[in-house]
Amino acid sequence: MVRKFVIRNLRIALSFLTRVPFHVEGVDDVTGATPWFPAAGLLIGGVGGAVFAASSEVVPSGVAAALAMVTTALITGAFHQDGLADIADAFGGGWTPEQRMAILKDSRHGTYGVVSLVLSALVLWSALGSLSAAWGVAGLVAAHVLGRSAILVTLLFAKSAGSKGLGTDYAIGLPRRATMVGLLAGVGVGVAVLGVWAVPAVVAVIASTAVVVGLARRKIGGFSGDVLGALEQVGECVVLVVVSAGALRQGAPWWR
Repeated sequence: MVRKFVIRNLRIALSFLTRVPFHVEGVDDVTGATPWFPAAGLLIGGVGGAVFAASSEVVPSGVAAALAMVTTALITGAFHQDGLADIADAFGGGWTPEQRMAILKDSRHGTYGVVSLVLSALVLWSALGSLSAAWGVAGLVAAHVLGRSAILVTLLFAKSAGSKGLGTDYAIGLPRRATMVGLLAGVGVGVAVLGVWAVPAVVAVIASTAVVVGLARRKIGGFSGDVLGALEQVGECVVLVVVSAGALRQGAPWWR
């Protein structure tokens, strides 16, 4: 019974966060599966890491980094990138909370959104492209897990913008104990793959999450679904930047 419950919630999380067709009945009810977001990140980052490691054997690391990024974007359907672009447009182009919320509901992307996507992709590509195969696997796994762990931190401790949408839906009825377990498990995965470098990576994710959530509170009164997507993308960026710094100082991950 417990095994079926665990597998079902993991499948719901993967169905929601990826384009993989798991066809889970009741997938619209994501709240119970939210604690499994870091586990979904582990699988997504693991696939991306496998592509990076394999392609690094036959092409330059920059090309391998691009292939890994394409792979994870195809798996997720650029789900979180859309949130980043939306809040860049809303926070950059809206003058009032009402204008910003209206922009968030617009599916089109403007200049701010496009620039945010280009710059974030540049950070991810340059950081990943500087890594060896082993560090690339560790970095991608940690980035995707800790980036989604940042979503759990926000749901547990931050204030929702209060409007109808995914962000508010997540916060209502959130299983807090299970979410805390999911968060700790996400941090545990970071420690497992990065060793001591998990400490600055986690600190960087906490800091970037605080900045994004603080900005959202000033701009629209709290977090929304788009804000959650944006902080996941920012989290990925800061983790890979930290990992690139660690790779300069340490020849290989601790487990090699």
